[in-house]
Amino acid sequence: MKRTDKTNYYLDIAETVLERGTCLRRNYGAIIVKNDEIVSTGYSGAPRGRKNCIDIGTCRRNTMGIAHGERYELCRSVHAEMNAIISASRREMLGATLYLVGKDAQTGEYVEHAAPCSICERLIINAGILRVVIRENRTEYNVVNVSDWVNNDETLKGD
Repeated sequence: MKRTDKTNYYLDIAETVLERGTCLRRNYGAIIVKNDEIVSTGYSGAPRGRKNCIDIGTCRRNTMGIAHGERYELCRSVHAEMNAIISASRREMLGATLYLVGKDAQTGEYVEHAAPCSICERLIINAGILRVVIRENRTEYNVVNVSDWVNNDETLKGD
Protein backbone atom coordinates (compact mmCIF):
# COMPACT_ATOMS: atom_id res chain seq x y z
CA MET A 1 0.00 0.00 0.00
CA LYS A 2 1.36 3.44 -0.98
CA ARG A 3 1.34 6.01 1.78
CA THR A 4 -0.36 9.35 1.04
CA ASP A 5 1.98 12.32 1.17
CA LYS A 6 1.39 14.77 4.02
CA THR A 7 -0.01 17.58 1.85
CA ASN A 8 -2.63 15.35 0.23
CA TYR A 9 -3.40 13.86 3.65
CA TYR A 10 -4.41 17.31 4.91
CA LEU A 11 -6.21 18.13 1.67
CA ASP A 12 -8.16 14.86 2.02
CA ILE A 13 -9.25 15.95 5.49
CA ALA A 14 -10.32 19.36 4.14
CA GLU A 15 -12.24 17.54 1.42
CA THR A 16 -14.08 15.51 4.05
CA VAL A 17 -14.88 18.73 5.94
CA LEU A 18 -16.49 20.23 2.80
CA GLU A 19 -19.06 17.43 2.87
CA ARG A 20 -20.75 19.39 5.69
CA GLY A 21 -21.15 22.40 3.39
CA THR A 22 -24.65 23.70 2.75
CA CYS A 23 -24.19 25.87 -0.35
CA LEU A 24 -26.19 25.08 -3.49
CA ARG A 25 -23.37 26.39 -5.74
CA ARG A 26 -19.98 25.45 -4.35
CA ASN A 27 -18.83 23.88 -1.14
CA TYR A 28 -15.43 24.38 0.40
CA GLY A 29 -13.62 22.74 3.25
CA ALA A 30 -10.68 24.35 5.04
CA ILE A 31 -8.35 23.20 7.77
CA ILE A 32 -5.62 25.15 9.51
CA VAL A 33 -2.52 23.17 10.45
CA LYS A 34 0.42 24.26 12.60
CA ASN A 35 3.33 22.12 13.74
CA ASP A 36 1.72 19.12 12.06
CA GLU A 37 -1.45 19.43 14.17
CA ILE A 38 -4.91 20.46 13.01
CA VAL A 39 -5.84 23.72 14.72
CA SER A 40 -9.34 24.15 13.30
CA THR A 41 -11.68 23.29 10.46
CA GLY A 42 -14.37 25.14 8.57
CA TYR A 43 -16.90 24.61 5.81
CA SER A 44 -19.28 26.86 3.86
CA GLY A 45 -22.62 27.39 5.56
CA ALA A 46 -25.07 29.91 6.94
CA PRO A 47 -24.29 31.55 10.29
CA ARG A 48 -25.32 29.54 13.34
CA GLY A 49 -29.05 29.65 13.90
CA ARG A 50 -29.91 30.75 10.35
CA LYS A 51 -31.36 28.46 7.73
CA ASN A 52 -28.97 27.05 5.14
CA CYS A 53 -29.53 27.34 1.41
CA ILE A 54 -29.96 23.56 1.13
CA ASP A 55 -32.71 23.78 3.75
CA ILE A 56 -34.64 26.59 2.06
CA GLY A 57 -33.94 25.19 -1.42
CA THR A 58 -32.78 28.42 -2.99
CA CYS A 59 -29.70 30.54 -3.49
CA ARG A 60 -30.23 34.27 -3.70
CA ARG A 61 -27.15 34.74 -5.89
CA ASN A 62 -28.37 32.04 -8.30
CA THR A 63 -31.82 33.61 -8.44
CA MET A 64 -30.27 36.99 -9.24
CA GLY A 65 -27.92 35.50 -11.87
CA ILE A 66 -24.79 36.65 -10.06
CA ALA A 67 -21.56 35.13 -11.36
CA HIS A 68 -19.14 33.16 -9.20
CA GLY A 69 -16.72 35.44 -7.40
CA GLU A 70 -19.05 38.44 -7.27
CA ARG A 71 -21.36 40.09 -4.72
CA TYR A 72 -20.52 37.90 -1.73
CA GLU A 73 -22.43 40.29 0.52
CA LEU A 74 -25.62 38.73 -0.89
CA CYS A 75 -24.57 35.19 0.05
CA ARG A 76 -26.07 33.48 3.12
CA SER A 77 -22.89 31.49 3.77
CA VAL A 78 -19.87 32.10 5.88
CA HIS A 79 -16.90 30.87 3.85
CA ALA A 80 -14.92 27.81 4.92
CA GLU A 81 -11.77 29.86 5.46
CA MET A 82 -13.68 32.32 7.65
CA ASN A 83 -15.18 29.54 9.75
CA ALA A 84 -11.77 27.92 10.24
CA ILE A 85 -10.23 31.26 11.25
CA ILE A 86 -12.94 32.21 13.75
CA SER A 87 -12.60 28.78 15.38
CA ALA A 88 -8.94 29.31 16.28
CA SER A 89 -6.89 31.82 18.21
CA ARG A 90 -4.44 34.02 16.36
CA ARG A 91 -1.61 32.50 18.42
CA GLU A 92 -2.51 29.10 16.99
CA MET A 93 -2.59 30.43 13.42
CA LEU A 94 0.68 32.40 13.39
CA GLY A 95 2.92 30.60 10.91
CA ALA A 96 0.26 27.99 10.06
CA THR A 97 -0.87 26.57 6.72
CA LEU A 98 -4.48 26.64 5.53
CA TYR A 99 -5.56 23.74 3.29
CA LEU A 100 -8.52 24.44 1.02
CA VAL A 101 -10.66 22.23 -1.22
CA GLY A 102 -13.65 23.34 -3.28
CA LYS A 103 -16.23 21.29 -5.16
CA ASP A 104 -19.16 22.25 -7.35
CA ALA A 105 -22.34 21.41 -5.42
CA GLN A 106 -24.14 20.16 -8.54
CA THR A 107 -21.44 18.09 -10.26
CA GLY A 108 -19.13 17.18 -7.40
CA GLU A 109 -16.17 18.23 -9.56
CA TYR A 110 -13.28 20.15 -8.06
CA VAL A 111 -13.52 23.91 -8.52
CA GLU A 112 -11.01 24.87 -11.20
CA HIS A 113 -8.48 27.49 -10.11
CA ALA A 114 -10.07 27.73 -6.67
CA ALA A 115 -8.83 30.58 -4.52
CA PRO A 116 -9.97 32.46 -1.44
CA CYS A 117 -12.10 35.53 -2.16
CA SER A 118 -10.60 38.95 -1.45
CA ILE A 119 -12.32 39.12 1.95
CA CYS A 120 -10.93 35.72 2.96
CA GLU A 121 -7.48 36.78 1.72
CA ARG A 122 -7.56 39.71 4.14
CA LEU A 123 -8.65 37.48 7.02
CA ILE A 124 -5.91 34.96 6.20
CA ILE A 125 -3.30 37.74 6.14
CA ASN A 126 -4.44 39.13 9.51
CA ALA A 127 -4.63 35.66 11.06
CA GLY A 128 -0.89 35.27 10.48
CA ILE A 129 -1.25 32.22 8.23
CA LEU A 130 1.86 31.79 6.05
CA ARG A 131 0.70 29.49 3.26
CA VAL A 132 -2.50 28.37 1.58
CA VAL A 133 -2.55 25.01 -0.19
CA ILE A 134 -5.39 24.62 -2.68
CA ARG A 135 -6.41 21.33 -4.28
CA GLU A 136 -6.65 21.36 -8.08
CA ASN A 137 -7.57 17.69 -8.51
CA ARG A 138 -7.23 14.44 -6.60
CA THR A 139 -3.43 14.63 -6.29
CA GLU A 140 -2.34 18.06 -7.54
CA TYR A 141 -2.41 21.33 -5.64
CA ASN A 142 -1.13 24.89 -5.68
CA VAL A 143 0.75 26.54 -2.86
CA VAL A 144 0.28 30.27 -2.28
CA ASN A 145 2.62 32.19 -0.03
CA VAL A 146 0.45 34.69 1.83
CA SER A 147 3.28 37.23 1.65
CA ASP A 148 2.57 37.39 -2.12
CA TRP A 149 -0.90 38.78 -1.33
CA VAL A 150 0.67 41.39 0.90
CA ASN A 151 3.38 42.36 -1.59
CA ASN A 152 1.04 42.37 -4.62
CA ASP A 153 -1.86 44.24 -3.08
CA GLU A 154 -4.63 44.10 -5.70
CA THR A 155 -6.60 46.81 -3.90
CA LEU A 156 -3.96 49.38 -4.86
CA LYS A 157 -4.20 48.74 -8.60
CA GLY A 158 -6.25 51.13 -10.71
CA ASP A 159 -9.06 50.06 -12.97
